[in-house]
Amino acid sequence: MNPTPQIAIIGGGLSGLTAAIHLSKEGKSVILFEKNTYPKHKVCGEFISNEVLPYLEELGLFIESLQPTHINKTSISINNGKSISAVLPLGGFGISRYQLDNYLCEKAKESGCKIIHHQVNEIGFSNDSFTIQTENNQTFQAKVVLGAFGKRSNLDVKLQRNFIQGKSPWLAVKAHYKGNFPNDLVELHNFEGGYCGVSKVENNIINICYLTKYESFKKHKAISDFQSNVLSKNPKLKAIFDNSEMLFEKPLTISQVSFESKKQVENHILMLGDTAGLIHPLCGNGMAMAIHSAKIASECTIDFLNGIVNRKEFEINYTNQWNFNFKSRIQMGKMLSKLLLNPVLSNMMMKWLIVFPKSLPFLIQKTHGKPIQ
Repeated sequence: MNPTPQIAIIGGGLSGLTAAIHLSKEGKSVILFEKNTYPKHKVCGEFISNEVLPYLEELGLFIESLQPTHINKTSISINNGKSISAVLPLGGFGISRYQLDNYLCEKAKESGCKIIHHQVNEIGFSNDSFTIQTENNQTFQAKVVLGAFGKRSNLDVKLQRNFIQGKSPWLAVKAHYKGNFPNDLVELHNFEGGYCGVSKVENNIINICYLTKYESFKKHKAISDFQSNVLSKNPKLKAIFDNSEMLFEKPLTISQVSFESKKQVENHILMLGDTAGLIHPLCGNGMAMAIHSAKIASECTIDFLNGIVNRKEFEINYTNQWNFNFKSRIQMGKMLSKLLLNPVLSNMMMKWLIVFPKSLPFLIQKTHGKPIQ
């Protein structure tokens, strides 16, 4: 049996690493399990709303040192290329997960968090304590476990979470490119069966990430065929692909992306980020929500470990705060997704936005939060 930390975090993405930094800085004993090593590319839109900047700075995290792009404009197009532009109410920044996750990992270690690069296979709970077993048969115990293992994991199966019981039709694809694209712009382009986000990250790199239905995708022999025959039917996307060169050997993909509702607490484990609930990528706010969820979970955990609340109150408080901050945003994302994926409705929406352009910033505000302190 290994030394007992107060907190075990399963997963070293944005929410897991941010929570590790927050809790370690508060003097708590933290161990984080992440099966991959850093740096590593991930399927991700790589745009973060500025709403999280005050919180990151409070933790001593200065994203400006990574030289992100500063984004304050957005443009949305439907299948036929009709588009509308707007100023982003809060603005945001573009940074690759390759850079950001590695930076957060180093900061977590500097704060005193121990990081173990092994997959967690089992999590048990009894006598008010967790037992964690890794793939190499090491066993750990902890008072609190935070689940930050992403969109879909073997642990979701082990925990028999409801959303994992059925197949999801969604597939996500991402790659980096070089080419001409404005530094201050994030674009969302609709195509038949999905939508694609385009924005710059550090080092003048263009990130292109799209979500599509697997049924549509599997009709084509290769990703390049799908992009040429489906995405490029949108003239805006065709121009981007025609004038850009991919920097990856091949695009990254992730399948079975689920937008079904998830419980925020399972078997006494607090779920963070995408593990707790996934907003449609078209809203461009998943990364900010992951970071914000880490703040909420960390503050609730500190109250529990300091004896201010019992475990039941701890779990209820986290669930209530998660729903207060994110539930309506996720619902709005689902509604917008249905509109964009329906050719008739998306055309009607675009006509409406052209007549009433102030509606677009309003919709953006409904999927984003206020600056968090």
